[in-house]
Amino acid sequence: MHTLKLKLKKQSYDIIIGSDILRCLGKYIQKLDIGKDAYVITNTFLKNKYGDQLKRGLVKSGFTVRFKTVPDTEKSKSIETATSLIKDITAYDKKKKIFVVAFGGGVIGDLAGFTASIYKRGIPYIQVPTTLLAQVDSSIGGKTAVDLSQGKNLVGAFYQPRLVFTDAALLKSLDARQVRAGLAEVIKYGIIKDARLFAFMENKHKDILSLKPGALEFIITRCSKIKADIVGLDEREEKGIRTILNFGHTIGHAIEAAAGFKGYNHGEAIALGMLIASDISRKLGLANDATTQRIENLIMAVGLPAKIKKISFAGIIKMHYHDKKFIGSQNRFVLIKDIGKTRIVKNIPLKIISQALRERI
Repeated sequence: MHTLKLKLKKQSYDIIIGSDILRCLGKYIQKLDIGKDAYVITNTFLKNKYGDQLKRGLVKSGFTVRFKTVPDTEKSKSIETATSLIKDITAYDKKKKIFVVAFGGGVIGDLAGFTASIYKRGIPYIQVPTTLLAQVDSSIGGKTAVDLSQGKNLVGAFYQPRLVFTDAALLKSLDARQVRAGLAEVIKYGIIKDARLFAFMENKHKDILSLKPGALEFIITRCSKIKADIVGLDEREEKGIRTILNFGHTIGHAIEAAAGFKGYNHGEAIALGMLIASDISRKLGLANDATTQRIENLIMAVGLPAKIKKISFAGIIKMHYHDKKFIGSQNRFVLIKDIGKTRIVKNIPLKIISQALRERI
């Protein structure tokens, strides 16, 4: 079991990483003294598969437990779903000291964190990520949000969890497509910060796809450490340090929104976004052909898409204007110089963006 610390000026917290450790969750929450009543937001599949195990461990540690399920789809990340959850919490919250447990992937984590951030101006919450994508990325750092029809994550808050509890054994519940989606974020971390991690992925991606414990714990721990270090330096993305975590996300989010959050899952869209950002980097003379080819080769080797299908060029361009990294009418892209080296570039001509996008359609 590994323990990482995300160090913040206010409310630092631990990231616990291990395998087959779900039964130990209660004793870690006990140390936090955040309440006695766990409101667990999850989906029906996870509740049926792991709910009894989760509940037994929490009850053994002296907690009461209430489960609330939401559909396992991006459409659950909405103002309407958050309002429904708040109403249910309000009905439950009588003579109790409630904390929220986000037990799921990125959708559950974002939604539960956002709900916790606005109920009574903020109640504690715990992240228990169950997908590879959530374990290596979205559960860490306190970005919580819901979507609007105009784009992803447009309503949200920075609201840090009190604990991130990562059990790699939970990944056995995933299908191959979900594992590949998580690998998109792992590849991202290699590209932006860690050439060694990228090379490990090139050599060991088959072991990871087969869910071999040693390979999984290595990539989860490494990605978690990278993100914890970056967030610790720039919690609210005010210094430009944290912005590099958005590599591939400007066009990736636009692809998701243009498709109505159907067709491509988040990891697949981010893989496409990374390819387009790499192509833009090459067109601007930042990255060479060999670097961009390595990125494309690895993305394709793990089974992620390299071409955009059934989404209009115009729709993606329209949606990319809603990206939160825009400053007024000025765009900002996270681009690359080499594996492990990034650069934030402003005001890229639409012609260059369009050329890179059209080459992927």
